Amino acid sequence: MENVIDMLWQDYQKTEFLLTQPLSNDFSFAIVTAHNPLGSVLTPSQNRLRDRALQSKILEYRSPYRCLIGAAPDLSHMEKSWAIFIDKDQALELGREFGQHAIYYVNQGLLSLIACFEPHRDEVPMGLFHQRLKLVSDLPEL
Repeated sequence: MENVIDMLWQDYQKTEFLLTQPLSNDFSFAIVTAHNPLGSVLTPSQNRLRDRALQSKILEYRSPYRCLIGAAPDLSHMEKSWAIFIDKDQALELGREFGQHAIYYVNQGLLSLIACFEPHRDEVPMGLFHQRLKLVSDLPEL
């Protein structure tokens, strides 16, 4: 099982983000998804139900948020995600609640990957968030 997680961990580090508008570097935010918990591939309808539950939870924070898509560089895999203006601890708690191996966190424009369940994994710096950002006019339907 560790090999599968290691492979996923490598894939997570290649993720790019599709947004309809840029986000400011002035604020820290988390990027969290509810899709495909713990690496299991769910149906689109199962993922939509999980996403609605995540959005309801996000509303409880009473913080700004934006929809975005986390995607493989070739767009062969995409997951609806949310940029949420919450702190790192809240983001990790949210990631764990929705069964995610990891979350992304952006602080002063710098993107990092953080494990939700494996404290021995170091936070992985991934460079400038805007370099992984692709602005699109509309987000794809998933």
